Amino acid sequence: MKRVLLVPVFVAFALIVISPEASAKRWLVGDNMGWSTSYGVNYTNWAKGKHFYLGDWLFFVYDRNQMNVLEVNKTDYESCNSDHPLHNWTTGAGRDVVPLNVTRNYYFISGKGFCFGGMKLAVHVEKLPPPPKASPEVSGASPTLYSRSQVVLLPVVFAVGAAWDAFIHLL
Repeated sequence: MKRVLLVPVFVAFALIVISPEASAKRWLVGDNMGWSTSYGVNYTNWAKGKHFYLGDWLFFVYDRNQMNVLEVNKTDYESCNSDHPLHNWTTGAGRDVVPLNVTRNYYFISGKGFCFGGMKLAVHVEKLPPPPKASPEVSGASPTLYSRSQVVLLPVVFAVGAAWDAFIHLL
C-alpha cells in the first residue's frame, strides 16, 4: 500500500524536473536600500544596464507612512507631477509588487514631494530574447554517454516504472 502513495510523488518529481525553467525575475527596486531618499539611491543609475522583461516584477519596499508608488506618464515623470497617476500601486503595507506584463516604458514616482528628491524610476520592458540556437552537430562527432535528452527522459522512466510497479502490486 505504501508503494501506491509513492506513485504521485514520483510523478510530481518527474514533472518538476522536466518542466521549463521560469524566466520571470523579481527586482528589488534600489536593491537593499529600497525605495527611499534616505540613502541617496539614484534610481536612473540603478536601472541602467538592467534588462526588464515581460513577466518580471518590480518590488518596492519603503516607509508606508511617508511614501508611495505612483505610475505616471512620461511628462508627469519628468516634471514630478503626481496629480493624475495612471495607477496608484500603493497598498499601504510599504511592500508593493508591480507586474511588468506589457512591453512598454513604465514611469514611477513617489508623490508628496519625494520625486523631487530623486524617487523616480523609468524602466523599459521588452520581450524575452529567444534562446540561443544550438550549434550544428558535426557529422564526425562521436556519440557521448550523456546527453540533454537523457536528463529529461530519466525521471520519466522512473515515474513510469514506479507507476507500473504500483499497478502490478494492486492486482
